[in-house]
Amino acid sequence: FKSMKGSKICGISDLNILNYIINHPYPASFIGFIVNYSQSPRFVNFEKLKELLNVDKKKCKFVCVLVKPGPEILLKIQSLPFDYYQIYDCSPEEIELIKNNYNKKIIVALTISNSGDIKRYKDFENVADILLFDSKGYEQSESFNHEFLDDVKTSKPIMIAGDIKTNDLTKFKNKPYIIDISGHLELEKGVKDINKIDKFLNTVHNINS
Repeated sequence: FKSMKGSKICGISDLNILNYIINHPYPASFIGFIVNYSQSPRFVNFEKLKELLNVDKKKCKFVCVLVKPGPEILLKIQSLPFDYYQIYDCSPEEIELIKNNYNKKIIVALTISNSGDIKRYKDFENVADILLFDSKGYEQSESFNHEFLDDVKTSKPIMIAGDIKTNDLTKFKNKPYIIDISGHLELEKGVKDINKIDKFLNTVHNINS
């Protein structure tokens, strides 16, 4: 029997929202923070990040979202309580170095626009703890055809993003995916909405129970 493997809410920048997710009856499995991509409306600077992360995360795993991180940011954040680094735009070799130097679990983010892009996961399987298939849009919430993933054969957990809405979740109910959403839980760009978060977390729970 396959079912969804959990949920991730990405782009958190507000302490009230963070506490709401952590203390929800069905908290998200993963919570993501945009750490070095300042073009994103969900970007959190270092001082704010330290303040946000100074909470009891209970059952949630904290994810540091990094786009092609350089040594400076990696050194700066190394003592922060992240469970995973989610990395875009790095080679397998670069990711392996980060993994070994900072002793973090890694979510390798692959951006997908066509079925050919999917095949790249094979290059990253050895360095990934989780494989994330996302759209090309970064913060734009673009979509890709999630049926492409039917060809992925891996022992690693699969996380999927790319313009997923709460109302779409039933179509993933027999897929062993971790569902990652951000933009659709917002009132406006970068501002999360508690009612939408509540609906999303309850829907994931109901589909899985």
